[in-house]
Amino acid sequence: MHGGNEFDILLAENDEVLICLHKWGAHDHPTMTNPGTTPGNGLILYFRTQNMNVIRQNIAKIGGTIEKDIHLNPNSGRMEFSIRDPDGYYLTITEFHKYEG
Repeated sequence: MHGGNEFDILLAENDEVLICLHKWGAHDHPTMTNPGTTPGNGLILYFRTQNMNVIRQNIAKIGGTIEKDIHLNPNSGRMEFSIRDPDGYYLTITEFHKYEG
């Protein structure tokens, strides 16, 4: 759907995003810079929600690891933040939006 040498998106027939694929080292994603590192490497789980601020507050309450606090993503134009789960996986939580290509 997106088309490009560094990033592309696979959509379902109803335009729901199924998977986003990034080239190693593109766009400075922390888990996509070195294919030789361990847990969670090469994977970013991306969640769209209408409750981003509530989720951020809950992460703080349980002492979760915030990798990047709430900020405007210049690529998507949406507010988001990123955490590490206990297994080392990188999770990005973003304000809900329909993918616009």
